[in-house]
Amino acid sequence: MTRIDITGDQLVVTMQGMDRFWSLRRRIAVPLSHVRGATADPGVVREPAGVRAPGTHVPRFITAGTLYKDGERVFWNVRGSREPVVIELAEERCARLVRGVDDARATAERVERALIRD
Repeated sequence: MTRIDITGDQLVVTMQGMDRFWSLRRRIAVPLSHVRGATADPGVVREPAGVRAPGTHVPRFITAGTLYKDGERVFWNVRGSREPVVIELAEERCARLVRGVDDARATAERVERALIRD
């Protein structure tokens, strides 16, 4: 499971349980000023994720960790049963975060609302 929280002026992504193992990360914190936006994008899982380095990829089951695609670093943590939300970043090591959550639309809206307040 992955939690996405807005804490003060930061977006905090916390991997819990086996997601920590699969993605090789526990937590990612990004200043809200570096978040360009968030969208619910169910189609992103049907596209090639890229070359993993390091991470886990089992088609239609899990994509987790750092992947490179089109010269960009993207951090994934999506399992087959979760809805993907894509968080676009600027001035960060990764160009975007692709997370699997229970309700991608509500998560994207929550991130967008936080950006408006910022």
